[in-house]
Amino acid sequence: MTIGLAHAELIAVLTAVTGNDPRVMTVRSGEALPSGPFELGHRTLQSGLREWIREQTAHPVGYLEQLYTFADRDRNNEILGGRTISISYLGLVREQAAPGGGLPGWHGWYEYFPWEDHRKGRSAVLDDIAARVALWVDGDAARRDQRRRRIDFAFGLNGAAWNEDLVLQRYELLYEAGIVAEAGCEQSRTFGRPMFADHRRILATGMARLRAKIKYRPVVFELMPENFTLLQLQRTVEALAGLTLHKQNFRRLIEQQDLVEETGGSESETGGRPAKLFRFRHAILEEREFAGTKLPLSRN
Repeated sequence: MTIGLAHAELIAVLTAVTGNDPRVMTVRSGEALPSGPFELGHRTLQSGLREWIREQTAHPVGYLEQLYTFADRDRNNEILGGRTISISYLGLVREQAAPGGGLPGWHGWYEYFPWEDHRKGRSAVLDDIAARVALWVDGDAARRDQRRRRIDFAFGLNGAAWNEDLVLQRYELLYEAGIVAEAGCEQSRTFGRPMFADHRRILATGMARLRAKIKYRPVVFELMPENFTLLQLQRTVEALAGLTLHKQNFRRLIEQQDLVEETGGSESETGGRPAKLFRFRHAILEEREFAGTKLPLSRN
């Protein structure tokens, strides 16, 4: 759809967690997110996006919420053939094969953002980032201190704490510093796999939204099978947050909030005794419609 001289594009960040790996549905062999123009025949923005997802990936979509609308005047207009308004959505699914016509495939979040996964400790890529952005910081004497503070805050450098929610801010700083491929950097593979136009920026937005939202809404259960162990639930939350959690604190908070109930079944977990199976208590959505829920994201 054309809005004045602009073009409205619908873009989906479809997320699943499979094998403790947060993944995103892509098209064009991993180079882009499912997307398409908003057309006059589409009843709503969301229904239009669902049509594009169905055509390009043939993957079923349940939970879908609007993320953000990007309309930067000077960003990627040459690539897209004119000014584009990008209307993005976050979808939560359980991974299935995608036989659609857009060369669909699942790829890990951290293939595109390797510095975001701290489950095994601080990402080594941060050392490379610190070295590269130091040149950018020193390149403008008038704004050197401001740039340094921004970098330290976003990336948890020089004594600053790491904040897992700042996914978009970190990517935007790398773009501003000109050290990612989307900003024209030719030697950027160390800093994650690039994507078409602003699709990696939109993926960063979806990651940030989900990392923040799992702390106060039980959306993580949209990604879980019907029955699961508490360890599987914890590993899923850790995968999304890119952090490891304190096992006992996690279980205590889950139990205190009555988020789950036992099914009566059990499942054998690697190297241990059979673990109880649980399911999400859907009644909690009505009981706590306004109160929200909390999941612990404290580090071990």
